[in-house]
Amino acid sequence: MDSNKIKEMLASTLGDCDIEVEVAGNKVVLHIISESFEGLSQLKRQKKIYAILNDMVSSGEIHAVTMYTNTPEEIGR
Repeated sequence: MDSNKIKEMLASTLGDCDIEVEVAGNKVVLHIISESFEGLSQLKRQKKIYAILNDMVSSGEIHAVTMYTNTPEEIGR
C-alpha cells in the first residue's frame, strides 16, 4: 500500500491540510490537521475520513485505520 496514494486521496478532498501517513502492512495511522474539521465531532471527522478511504477499506487493502484529527486551532496554530 502506498502512503502517498492515501495522502493524495485525503488532500484532494480535504483541501489545504497537513497529513502524515504511517503504513504497516494493511494498517494505517493518520495524523491530519485540517480546517475542514472545524465544528465537527470526532465521530463526524472519522466518518469523513472513512468516506474518502471507503474503496480501500472495502477491498481489504486497508484493514485498520487509526486516526488523529485536529483543527489548526486545537493544536495552537
